[in-house]
Amino acid sequence: MCQRCNYPELLMGGDLDPTPNRVRIMEVIGNNPSPIRAQEIFTTVRRTAEINRVTVYRILDLLVERGLVARLSGGGRSLAYGIAPNENHPAHPHFHCKNCDVLQCLQPGSLKVDVGDYQRSFAGEIRGVDVRVEGICSSCLKKVRDLRSKTF
Repeated sequence: MCQRCNYPELLMGGDLDPTPNRVRIMEVIGNNPSPIRAQEIFTTVRRTAEINRVTVYRILDLLVERGLVARLSGGGRSLAYGIAPNENHPAHPHFHCKNCDVLQCLQPGSLKVDVGDYQRSFAGEIRGVDVRVEGICSSCLKKVRDLRSKTF
């Protein structure tokens, strides 16, 4: 769990009661070093609490609506969830492996995006930016190299 985040306090800051299910879902998301898919959240919460899939999806929608959780494109139609940027979690880009479909967090500041430039050239209001870099992760590259070395 993120040692810096007080999930009940974050929920109350989002005008939500810190119910056990909401707190547990925030903990599951916060415990992961990378964004996590809804099915994985459901499976993890289900190990320790009686909850159904619809409740998990409704809570996720509510947490996203209140700005506590970020919904990220995980490649194709899949979505993943991470703690929304806050004082303990700065905004950062993500890496999506096109081979194994993993979504990984990149270091904050590793890819600079000047929202001010976009805002000046856009008539609307920009409320957030989601940057995803695509490629092949080191684990998949290693598997390909190992496979090539065995075939020669």
